[in-house]
Amino acid sequence: MSVQAEAPGAGLRAWLLSAAPASTFQARCQRAYLGWITFRANPIAMTGLFIIVALVLAALFAPWLTASNGLEPVLERRLQPVSAEHWFGTDQLGRDIYDRVIWGARITLYIVGLVSIIVVPIGLLIGTVAGYVGGWVDNVLMRITDIFLAFPRLILALAFVAALGPGVENAVLAIALTTWSPYARIARAEVLTIRNSEFIMAAQAQGASTLRILRRHIVPMCLASVIVRLTLDMAGIILTAAGLGFLGLGAQPPTPEWGAMISTGFDYLLDQWWVPTVPGIAIFVVSLGFCLLGDGLRDVLDPKSSAS
Repeated sequence: MSVQAEAPGAGLRAWLLSAAPASTFQARCQRAYLGWITFRANPIAMTGLFIIVALVLAALFAPWLTASNGLEPVLERRLQPVSAEHWFGTDQLGRDIYDRVIWGARITLYIVGLVSIIVVPIGLLIGTVAGYVGGWVDNVLMRITDIFLAFPRLILALAFVAALGPGVENAVLAIALTTWSPYARIARAEVLTIRNSEFIMAAQAQGASTLRILRRHIVPMCLASVIVRLTLDMAGIILTAAGLGFLGLGAQPPTPEWGAMISTGFDYLLDQWWVPTVPGIAIFVVSLGFCLLGDGLRDVLDPKSSAS
């Protein structure tokens, strides 16, 4: 009797597509797998994912992808055009622009990562508490949120950096302080739609505390919308960081931050166009990648947009 070997991965696929999941873990894996199938079918979202993965890999393997750290000047090769030796040319101090762009990817991810770690918990905390508790707590927290929403992000960030002093860490703090308010609004709106739901009332009837209800039931329901908004906001965060760097309030020379590179190369725009243009293209491509990725995640994580 011949036994046909099961194709590799067929058992896992059947487990992920089972009509009756045997555990909560299996159900979560199924949801993630179905979400990945939906995401993978969107070529625009996959393009954004490819750009962001390329950015992460460039940042991780920067020592192996570059010939230098992009910091030391080599004056004898200053302002050389694009060539086989210098793919993106050299700047006014003879530093390889390709090397500086690759190393600058680390700074971009550092800023984006730190801002995300700060703004998501703050926005979720304020929004969920305001929406669930209501009353004067809601009024006070939302009026504070409205104050931050009323100011243009870059102007408010400039004010904070001017008070804190220039530097990457201060720029991150300033961007975070000006970015959390939309997440609080989104979380509050989500809570208002679910706080009178039956599963919330059941948890209250069982004697669950407010903190437990917020942590176990409400925050997970709000997380998807916040993640989508965060991904779409990454472009704005990168542009704000680049703007601070351009004005000399972010990363300080000789750090290869893309906004600062544009600032120092602006005087050479007409004759040596590659000096400010290449980091500008890097900002554009990465910002576009986050926008495309966020659009794809919205289709997967937001059931309302998927249904429409």
